[in-house]
Amino acid sequence: MVALAVVGLGAFGTKHLDALKEIPEAEIRYVAHSTQEVADEVAAQYGAQRGFDDYTELLAQDDLDGVLLATPTQMHHAQTLEALAAGKHVMVEIPMADSLAGVREIVDAAAASGRVAMAGHTRRFNPSHQYLHRRIEEGEFAIQQMDVQTYFFRRTNMNALGKPRSWTDHLLWHHAAHTVDLFQYQTGERVVTANAIQGPKHPELGIAMDMSIQLKSESGKICTLSLSFNNDGPLGTFFRYIGDTGTYIARYDDLVTGTEEPVDLTGVAVSSNGIELQDREFVAAIAEGREPNSSVAQVLPCYEVLDRLQQQLDY
Repeated sequence: MVALAVVGLGAFGTKHLDALKEIPEAEIRYVAHSTQEVADEVAAQYGAQRGFDDYTELLAQDDLDGVLLATPTQMHHAQTLEALAAGKHVMVEIPMADSLAGVREIVDAAAASGRVAMAGHTRRFNPSHQYLHRRIEEGEFAIQQMDVQTYFFRRTNMNALGKPRSWTDHLLWHHAAHTVDLFQYQTGERVVTANAIQGPKHPELGIAMDMSIQLKSESGKICTLSLSFNNDGPLGTFFRYIGDTGTYIARYDDLVTGTEEPVDLTGVAVSSNGIELQDREFVAAIAEGREPNSSVAQVLPCYEVLDRLQQQLDY
């Protein structure tokens, strides 16, 4: 049994708690939140032994194997390093840091620690993308272009549960990270050309509300990504794969053809929930003593591209 703690009990922390309940090899040993009352309430709800409001105290527990960090972005870097220094395995939600220097520091610390260190790039685990990844590996499908839309309506600082946030996410470092990593993962190639433009920044949130990104891989495959917090319509991320033998549209865990015919994903994975599959990989890597898919080292190329795009936007 792998004893875990979920740190950060907002919208995404709750998703991880629900996912871990479905994994027989995982135990929700502890939870942590900035407010003790919230930590105690969630601990009781999910059967954890105890709730913490002190992260350092949590990491000092000898019977804790690893942590899942679903905390605000600005805390990811320091909390990941502290967990590794304490000898704990760690899965950190994206972005694992908000700078390339911070990401590289995590990669180096993970290598030195010998612990499992994984970043939450969930798209690698959604059954829809897994199905296409296998077809690509088997030579049955080759990507020509990916056209991706990431659209939300978020003109105030609210989370996925409609509650006020204490931090602000970012179209590039948070939402674009999913697609940049997935494009390189699915093509098996590095991005050699990357361009970005952004719209006006929100006067209060201080972030761009609209962004457009272009990517090109080593062999000439391309990806076009449109992102918006201003979209008052269907919400979420929609991936159109245009390939040599067909077209597919992935909507999180579902997949259809270009003509909207459902693709049977039965048997692709033990669950249809990408978050659960991501967490299963973390638990399995700890139990088996191996590098997980989406390890911090594997996703470093994503953050190298994000850094290049950030430099363009700053310039």
